[in-house]
Amino acid sequence: MDAKEILATLKKAGKAQTAAIYKRHGSGNNVFGTLTSEIGRIQKKIKVDHGLAMDLWKTGNAEARILALQVADAAMITVADAERFVKEGQVRFLDPYLGPLLARAPIADKTMRAWMKSAEQSTREIGYAMFASRIKGDPKSVSDTDAEKILATIEKEIHRSANWARRAMNSALIALGVYKPALRKKVVDAAKRIGKVEVDHGETGCKTPDAIPYIEKLLQRQR
Repeated sequence: MDAKEILATLKKAGKAQTAAIYKRHGSGNNVFGTLTSEIGRIQKKIKVDHGLAMDLWKTGNAEARILALQVADAAMITVADAERFVKEGQVRFLDPYLGPLLARAPIADKTMRAWMKSAEQSTREIGYAMFASRIKGDPKSVSDTDAEKILATIEKEIHRSANWARRAMNSALIALGVYKPALRKKVVDAAKRIGKVEVDHGETGCKTPDAIPYIEKLLQRQR
């Protein structure tokens, strides 16, 4: 299948009600309303095809971009690619796919550290999403010493960061508590000092999880 055929398949599977939900979550107007389960079935057939991924990205369609981020070869992602994804993408909508992909790329460590310091909301958001994905996939990819410094930055800056960056920082805080056991007590203590993290999720039913109970919930699942 090429990008044109896949786009036709995604469009045929689209539903107006689902498209309306996606728009509330930041997909933009170029969206069909294709269920993620249907996108997943297509991804399983393709597996990895970096050229196709880039063609799908160029369509601008939200579902095609989800698929693009799932079939792209992380090893081939460049800094220019990463910057384009953030600049051109529906970042809030694509965050669950973009962060994990970039976290596996060769440019991950340097890019993640730079982006977490960015004053631009979308860039900062994906920087912290990359950090959370990295320590989930490989806790040793970030040393405990570096992770503790990032924890200190989260505590210091989370409440004064932009809305969606704040959400990503809260998720990173939770990831630290789950995947960095040596820092767990410090994470819990920091979360107590941070208190409630307020995020405006717009016209959606999403809620921002409180870090401490959510860390315990995830740890119970692991057990």
